Amino acid sequence: MDYLPLAVAQREGYFAKHGVDVKIQKFMSANERDMAFQSGAVDGGVTDYTSAALLASGGFDMKLTSKCQAPFYIVAGAQSEINNLSDLKGKKIAVSQNTVIDFCVDMALASVGLTPNDVEKVEINKIPTRFEMLRNNKIDATGLPNPFALIAASDGCKLLVSMDSLKYTVTGIVFSQKVIDTKSEAIKKMYAAYNDGVAYLNSHTVADIKDILVKELQFPEPVAEKVTLPAYTDAQPVTVADKDIQQVISWLGGKNLLKADFKVENLINDQLTK
Repeated sequence: MDYLPLAVAQREGYFAKHGVDVKIQKFMSANERDMAFQSGAVDGGVTDYTSAALLASGGFDMKLTSKCQAPFYIVAGAQSEINNLSDLKGKKIAVSQNTVIDFCVDMALASVGLTPNDVEKVEINKIPTRFEMLRNNKIDATGLPNPFALIAASDGCKLLVSMDSLKYTVTGIVFSQKVIDTKSEAIKKMYAAYNDGVAYLNSHTVADIKDILVKELQFPEPVAEKVTLPAYTDAQPVTVADKDIQQVISWLGGKNLLKADFKVENLINDQLTK
């Protein structure tokens, strides 16, 4: 859902309108995406704040250039006795350790006064595997993005909270510094097309983008028809003062996953969406 404005821009010809050639390449795993990004096979990508910070701390010269707005959810199994976040105490929650899902789980727990020690975390890296285990009642709860979260809900699983309702933005668009240095005008044109995509989404119904939801975002047709879209806005820069990025850096730092001299301001470029 994070790249839906870009998918709309591609279908509606907004990239051509603004004079920029954009190719969207999809990856089925974060590792494959990050490898392509680091190798220069792609110029930028939609990622999460935790991955971005870890890549930058590891020495890859890159910048977060804007926020994305699709929520992650904490979801409980249909047959679990979990009906709210407080009910997670003592339960098995599947995560991929030190990733955005792990972060989301910890922040959701903190919102009701719980800590990671109050639950049993089960390490399951792949989202489809966590999704299937939740549906088959092998785990009590997990964190999921869409379309997985809404498909799970359509099967009777319970959406306990969305991260946007907790005021967290956890994903964004990144570009390598090399690309920013050589293609900044093209990036600005891409964002102009992105904003046109947002305007389209805000003035049309879900039925008008059902083909994108089904073909590009892999929603089953019955679920696609019931989708509620995020409240998309024009591309917004990440800023150093944002609670979200500060919390991610603090969380990663507390796990000793960032270099001691890592500075959040070195991760951000707030000029390309203007």
